[in-house]
Amino acid sequence: MDRRWMGATLAGWWVAVLLCLGSVSVHARGLPELTGLVEELRPVVVNIHTSKKARASKSGTQHNPFKNSPFEQFFQPFMDRLPQGEMQTHNLGSGVIIDPDGYILTNNHVIEEADEIKVRLADEREFVAKVIGTDVKSDLALIQVTVKQKLPAAKLGDSDAVKVGAWVLAIGNPFGLEATVTAGIISAKGRAIGNGPYEDFLQTDAAINPGNSGGPLFDMDGNVIGINTAIFSRSGGYMGIGFAIPVNMAKSVVTQLKSSGKVTRGWIGVGIQVVTQDLASALGQDAARGALVSQVVKSGPASEAGIKAGDVIMKFNGQEIHKMRDLPTLVAATAVGSKVPVVILRDGKEQTLKVKIEELPRDEEASASKRPETAAKTDPLGIRVQNPGDAQRRQSRLAEDIKGVIVVGVDPEGPGARAGLRVGDVIVDVNRVAVESVKEYNQEMNKIDKSRNILLRVAREGTVLFVAVTLER
Repeated sequence: MDRRWMGATLAGWWVAVLLCLGSVSVHARGLPELTGLVEELRPVVVNIHTSKKARASKSGTQHNPFKNSPFEQFFQPFMDRLPQGEMQTHNLGSGVIIDPDGYILTNNHVIEEADEIKVRLADEREFVAKVIGTDVKSDLALIQVTVKQKLPAAKLGDSDAVKVGAWVLAIGNPFGLEATVTAGIISAKGRAIGNGPYEDFLQTDAAINPGNSGGPLFDMDGNVIGINTAIFSRSGGYMGIGFAIPVNMAKSVVTQLKSSGKVTRGWIGVGIQVVTQDLASALGQDAARGALVSQVVKSGPASEAGIKAGDVIMKFNGQEIHKMRDLPTLVAATAVGSKVPVVILRDGKEQTLKVKIEELPRDEEASASKRPETAAKTDPLGIRVQNPGDAQRRQSRLAEDIKGVIVVGVDPEGPGARAGLRVGDVIVDVNRVAVESVKEYNQEMNKIDKSRNILLRVAREGTVLFVAVTLER
């Protein structure tokens, strides 16, 4: 081998190695240094231990303290194997001190129905806490411990300002392992995971496990930007996806819990659904956005303001409604008694109405959030309809003021089936025209323009929704 060639080759290798090392050192310098931040933040994070007496149900199954929480599916098999009869159950979670006077923010599912709540501080002191207030809908709770000296408290940041890709830090007590620190990034914002009507979760890949619930998610300035509350998992453990309640939502909840022990939300009395692309086309929109009103509560605020089923709410109190789930959060956060402008789209034209906000009734949501069925090709629909009898009305849970024709047969290969229509559905409107009998239904079907989508309003299982169906693909 030629020594000159060999020397040149070795020199080339060394240059490549040095370049790689240089590249590694550059990237390493870009990683956050967390040791100082962790030392500063650990004292504001607490361990929460709850206990309660539980009895087996009549079916012989033990009460699961994780019921209705993101961990129910993981823990239920273990609960089913426990001895029957009265027993003491325990729950572990985390919390964050948000006020030097001992106020601690955590998840509602961590302390729900607890007979005793114990809080252990980072310095090993332990206190029995009292519940100041809880809010099931946001899954937040405020508790307090009585202390002689002021406690270190976390700073609450601005979750709206957080960007996807930003570094974050989670501190909590996964599986009872106190003061565990994990780091990651914000992997998404505005996530909805089906836990309730007011979902706007921060998604993170910082490791979150059972026991982290109620603990804080920090930004790199040491501000709390979220409360860790749920995980996505097929095993019950960490799989790279966790969810945190944005701190901006928590701020308004905490203020109300601290002053009155409960949360009051605004309400306008509408049922809404997602605007799909097919629905947008049928409604004369150029893009799928806004919240489609599928139902209006009689004599409710929206009804009094003139909002009708089929309207699309485009703006609420000056805020754009990009997605359906934007509306419930905005309505809920609006002061009861205030009168706000609501921009709607009706028959392809925008108009502004004034709606007076009322308090959300205990058994209501700020807006229904039933998703529409998947739209597809339709008409003639491949279905059989008839005028509903009393028994059918009861079975379909039809309100007295809802008229229409009931679907009694669906061709599984027909366009109606592809549109998601089911036996038992009650067709209320065809292209925004009410149909109260089979005769009226047939009349409207005969008028259909085959070049446009058909818009049906359907009553199903106690709710009303729109279904858009396309005649030609």
